[in-house]
Amino acid sequence: MISVDATWEQVKEALSGDDYAVAFDTLEQAMREAAPPVRAELALRLAHLHSLYGDPAQPDVRRALNQAYAADASLRSSPLALALEAELAARAQGTAVIAAELVTDPDPLVRYHALCALALSARPQEALDVALPAAELPPHLRWRLRSWQADAHEALGQSTEAALLYAEAAHLASGLNRAVMLQEQAALLLQQGDFENARQVLERARTLYAGPRPGTDPNEEGLNLATWHYLMAQVRLNLGQPEAAQEDIREAARLEGLYGDPSYGVALVQGQVLSHLGRLEDALAAFEQALARAADPDRPYANHELGVALLDLDRPLEAREKLEEVLLVPDYPFHPEVLADIAECDYRLGRLPEAQLEAEQALAQGAVVPASVVLGNVALDYYHLDDALDHYERVVREAAHGTRDWVVGHQMAADVMAQQGFPDPAAAYAHAQQALEHTPESDDWHVTLRDHLSRAQALMGRSAGRTLN
Repeated sequence: MISVDATWEQVKEALSGDDYAVAFDTLEQAMREAAPPVRAELALRLAHLHSLYGDPAQPDVRRALNQAYAADASLRSSPLALALEAELAARAQGTAVIAAELVTDPDPLVRYHALCALALSARPQEALDVALPAAELPPHLRWRLRSWQADAHEALGQSTEAALLYAEAAHLASGLNRAVMLQEQAALLLQQGDFENARQVLERARTLYAGPRPGTDPNEEGLNLATWHYLMAQVRLNLGQPEAAQEDIREAARLEGLYGDPSYGVALVQGQVLSHLGRLEDALAAFEQALARAADPDRPYANHELGVALLDLDRPLEAREKLEEVLLVPDYPFHPEVLADIAECDYRLGRLPEAQLEAEQALAQGAVVPASVVLGNVALDYYHLDDALDHYERVVREAAHGTRDWVVGHQMAADVMAQQGFPDPAAAYAHAQQALEHTPESDDWHVTLRDHLSRAQALMGRSAGRTLN
């Protein structure tokens, strides 16, 4: 005789080993042989199983729920059915009515689906407030619980907590699921600027891709591996390895083309890599591709990158048009940087008063480095050398060591000091030396900096040789 509990134990055992084919077969065979009341309960478990596949499985979840109701209409009001219905509604509509008693139901499976429904309804704090110890859940749900909780923390802007939960989810998961959780953790570390740890986490994830395996979807594995290369490309780019980053982003694009559709994100990172490699026309084409693929929330990011690429190509009028579009998006998080880029456009167009005003606004709003570069350039054009030096020295203090802005700050500070007649030759020497270490010999600045270095060194030597009376 078929029983719900015995069948569910067999299903959980299969799921604990990631054997979903056996889990489905066990449930479906038991449903064929069971009496209607038992078949109805098993159909609810089947709906649960389908729900683990997310949005694409919504029709399957609905079909299983209808099977349950057809076998026993009273189950429509059961806590598990209500929780599954709430999750299904939240997936379909972005919101759902979730009965308060579901989040305190004795059955952990009910609380799990209530938590999912709350998270999908953009109620992350309520999802986190659901009391659901992982130990109460079967193994196949423990890592998923931590993943939902990580998502909720991320939605609340708590990325540190989210990264730790993804790490725990990875520990609880296995196989490809573990790789995916590690990649989620790495994405947050990347966002936090912790590039070395992100690289280490991604290297752990890469070992979990073992090629086609029984019971796995090769398309899913291929797309997850594309994501791995997409993330690693960003990590390597931020670690100063643009050539290696280019190899990864090419592989990400190849895998996307093979297993899915080309994405906005891959095109955007392709553009960023090509920009770092100095292939500006190719970068512009990649950013245009990203814009063509972008959904509405992503368009301002693509337009911002396009604007910067056009600036790099010295096309400030076209750049300004793209950047103005971004400025019209009220919730874009990088408005100060956009304003600084617009100031750079106006500076290049010879609109010095407008550039100064926009740069001052950008500086006040927090875009310290790019705004200070523009303010230094404007002050230099007005021959306000002391003001220009103040701005360039602020760039040096605030920019990350070795970045383009940091090098520009040192170059310009040394040049301004030279124009002032080297009032502080030691400081001028230090600026020129730092800039020279990061300026290739092919750059016109190289000769200028060597000249500044020699003159400052001569003045320092002359000063050291003086005798005080």
